[in-house]
Amino acid sequence: MNRQPVLLPYADPAFVADPFPFYRQLREDGPVRRAVIAGGLEAWLVTRYEDGLAALSDPRLSSDVREASDPRLLQQLPATERESMLRNMLRADPPEHTRLRRLVSRAFTARKVAELRPRVQEITDRLLDAIAPAGAADLVEDFALPLPVTVISELLGVPTADRHDFQRWTDDMILRGTQPPDPAVVNEAWQHMRSYLTELLEAKRARPQEDLLSALITARDEEQRLDEDELIAMAFLLLVAGYITTVNLIGGGIAALLAHPDQLRMLQDDPALLPDAIEEFLRYDGPVNPGIARFAREDVTIGGVTVPRGATVLIASAIADRDPARFPDPDRLDITRRDNAHLAFGHGLHYCLGAPLARLEGQVAIGTTLRRLPDLALAVPPGELRWRPGGLRGPEHLPVTFTPTAPRRPAASP
Repeated sequence: MNRQPVLLPYADPAFVADPFPFYRQLREDGPVRRAVIAGGLEAWLVTRYEDGLAALSDPRLSSDVREASDPRLLQQLPATERESMLRNMLRADPPEHTRLRRLVSRAFTARKVAELRPRVQEITDRLLDAIAPAGAADLVEDFALPLPVTVISELLGVPTADRHDFQRWTDDMILRGTQPPDPAVVNEAWQHMRSYLTELLEAKRARPQEDLLSALITARDEEQRLDEDELIAMAFLLLVAGYITTVNLIGGGIAALLAHPDQLRMLQDDPALLPDAIEEFLRYDGPVNPGIARFAREDVTIGGVTVPRGATVLIASAIADRDPARFPDPDRLDITRRDNAHLAFGHGLHYCLGAPLARLEGQVAIGTTLRRLPDLALAVPPGELRWRPGGLRGPEHLPVTFTPTAPRRPAASP
């Protein structure tokens, strides 16, 4: 495996808009391929489904970036707060991961999430009430973004009015395209975020409420089950992960339907297909792209290729989820697809904790949009949509038109 690494061409608008022909060629070239990915980093891409499924449960592949030999990975984290940012369950291995995940897992069980459905529906309807009379909207900015932000903010106990601030700081810390983030910008954003979370947690210490952050403070102060850095890292992870991929699931799912009128009509005619449709959106063009990073603790053989210790291994779920050896006719959007065990939420110990909530929000958001915005159509040709360039995938904006309708209730901000 001495070939030069292939460059994922994030500077090419055609690739950003539709990376899947390029991905298909990578998968056909071999099961594991060295590549230069977002931020100019080098990784070993695992491109086939069975290999990816096995790799996600392989204890030789760590979630801890400190196992990586490339120093640039740590350098992309805030210089003064690297240890704090690393102390969350996304980057931890057992037993730390097990301990941290157990603290919050009960809030995201299928039963607990199902109890949130009426509130998710209420927020959805209020957002659509503000859109429906206009006949046109940006369904990302006006709907797909504020919906999951509001839901996770209420669940955690974060003031929804603060969302524009923490969204801006998050955007400044996200890796995009070919260029690494500016360290000065990342540092400043994290300092703002940490100060904000510290003040919020202190306020909740003084006035506890029935929310998840208050429960975590109890676990920190009274039960000593995590320390202060872990508390802040957990708050940060839950807040950001609680909305950033769901925005893309909702926006990307609606965009996929509008680009496939036959599937749109099928779903409008039979709303019972909605749960299967959400799974297909996740498989066909999911919000994590190209995949999930791990770091080799030792030399590991994957698909007959030896990956050296310290290497970054990118389990390319976006490529594997179109593997024809696992999914018949994989490049076709099919909302009736069965046996759809995609890797968009990962697999194994790190399977996405928020998957039930993301599925619920996707079902309510997309189903209600199709019901309440008649004659929904893109306001621009599909080729003019701008997509996020790397790491996370979804339309940056989704301009649409529809037949205006009266709101169900007076428009109000959730």
